[in-house]
Amino acid sequence: MNAEYLVTGGAGFIGSNTVRYLLGRGARVRVLDDFSTGRRENLAGLEKDIELIEGDIRDPAAARSATVGVRYVLHMAAIPSVPRSIEDPMTTSDVNIKGTLNMLIAARDADVERFVQSSSSSVYGDTAVLPKREDMIPAPMSPYALSKLVNEHQCRLFCELYGLKTCALRYFNVYGPRQNPKSQYAAVVPIFIDAFGKGRSPVIYGDGQQTRDFTYVENVIEANLACCAAPESTLGRVFNIGCGRRMTVNELAELLVRIMGKSIAPQHAPARQGDVRDSQADVSNAAKALGWTPRVGVEDGLRRTVEWFLSPS
Repeated sequence: MNAEYLVTGGAGFIGSNTVRYLLGRGARVRVLDDFSTGRRENLAGLEKDIELIEGDIRDPAAARSATVGVRYVLHMAAIPSVPRSIEDPMTTSDVNIKGTLNMLIAARDADVERFVQSSSSSVYGDTAVLPKREDMIPAPMSPYALSKLVNEHQCRLFCELYGLKTCALRYFNVYGPRQNPKSQYAAVVPIFIDAFGKGRSPVIYGDGQQTRDFTYVENVIEANLACCAAPESTLGRVFNIGCGRRMTVNELAELLVRIMGKSIAPQHAPARQGDVRDSQADVSNAAKALGWTPRVGVEDGLRRTVEWFLSPS
């Protein structure tokens, strides 16, 4: 079948939530994933509703077959971890940079209408200025962050040189259902929920006063879809996608304790290399250019996430 949307990395956390969101709105969806970091259980029950191509974004043949007949590419496939990129910069660079270039070439050749790139707030690095604005000079602190910055420039170049209609979104600390708490590179929200749910004390790296702009996954999905319908003036550009509010990691733990009805204190460990101290998005450009604003606030999103994690399988 010809699909309306291709979701690369569709078995991952953000990808699988995007697939379910699109299907819920009657869209035809194709998924490209090699299941190196994505999980098959994230697509459980959808086997008859999607077209699944099991392949690597670095493989030109897989990229070509995935983009044929597609209107929109939501490119989410990546090696997503800062710590993992520091341990293994070669694989991160190979997948995130070479793989994205491969997908851009395939999308160009398939005359795709829009190519939406998942980028990251990590490209800003540890600059003291808050909130982060898209016109700030990037200062990546990890191979992962660097790879995402390269992806943004790749998208801009393909827009300028080849007319491929691209857009890149810098996500700020996305959380929500299907985020894996078991990985050694897992994000803080699922780790905290998993630990509190099992009566354990989670680990906070550093003093916990570092701040993050925690963003519920549905806000990110809606931003991606806004890019697919955005005016020509948005093409080749980069936009912040967050809630525009920052919270300390200690405050996050306290809020989850209250939501979950627990009385467990986290423990602290040394700060991790490559982690930024503070992060907060200025989302005014996305509001003006894309007509997008975050609908789901932090506490509401955390309640939804806790409910999903604690619900019977």
